[in-house]
Amino acid sequence: MSPAAGGAEELVARFGLMACQAEIRVAGVDADAAQAGIEAAHSELRRIEAKYSRYQSDSLVSRINAAAGSGVAVTVDEETAGLLDFAASLHQQSEGLFDISSGVLRRAWNFRAAQPPRPEQIAELLPLIGWSRVDWNRSQRRIALPQAGMEIDFGGFGKEYAADRAAAVLVAAGLHHGYVNLGGDIRLLGPRPDGRPWSFGIQHPRQAGATVAGLALGSGALATSGDYERYLEVDGRRYCHILNPRTGWPARCWQSVSVQAPLCLAAGALTTVAMLMEEAGPAFLRRQNVPFLTINERGELRREGL
Repeated sequence: MSPAAGGAEELVARFGLMACQAEIRVAGVDADAAQAGIEAAHSELRRIEAKYSRYQSDSLVSRINAAAGSGVAVTVDEETAGLLDFAASLHQQSEGLFDISSGVLRRAWNFRAAQPPRPEQIAELLPLIGWSRVDWNRSQRRIALPQAGMEIDFGGFGKEYAADRAAAVLVAAGLHHGYVNLGGDIRLLGPRPDGRPWSFGIQHPRQAGATVAGLALGSGALATSGDYERYLEVDGRRYCHILNPRTGWPARCWQSVSVQAPLCLAAGALTTVAMLMEEAGPAFLRRQNVPFLTINERGELRREGL
């Protein structure tokens, strides 16, 4: 990571992390203070990735998954307990559609393949899914997966949580103007030094490098989920990576859903739930009182408060 000048009184750093392109931009402070803050935020992002990545065998999530079916509960720290509580709350609010035990479906889904999985492949995995089956003891901060082969996966909110944490580190370092952008999931520190908002574009779900809408934001967070990030297309039908834990098959109805919220953690989770709720997604977002933007299967864009 090598921060570089990004204009008058701005410093920007871009680097790869969490399987995405990350950007941290700060303004309104001297270069030394900005660089020190960016380096601290980058360290925090690496810490979260190491702790929660399912791809790292020594991560906390991997240790929990490795103990599945053994009868052994894993004790977690308060940070992790808070994230598990958040996952439990989202599971309840979404009527089971947001389920961090559904990552096992990736054993059937290969989005680089030429064909979707066979129905029987998915059927074999569905019995391993179900947050309600997970033994989560909040008072003792102990979690156990009752059946061998079960997993939990923080991929549905880990990147967004990381954006919030990086922003908190930057603010603690005295940086109040800028933002953290992790692959399009954005947490703002505050507006530009002169009070003007930052400008962002919503990615076009069918045209790489193009945008469909512009947004001006000075605070809070913005997250987007869509059917264009990882997918396979067969006979004109698109199969995206957002999988319904009840059926094992991808969500349909929306090309893209964007949500603005105070925290990136909340914004990202709400976009995923709205994608999974399909036609009922907008009504769900209205009940959450958040501004949002949707693009339906026909490419029609609708904005409500955003």
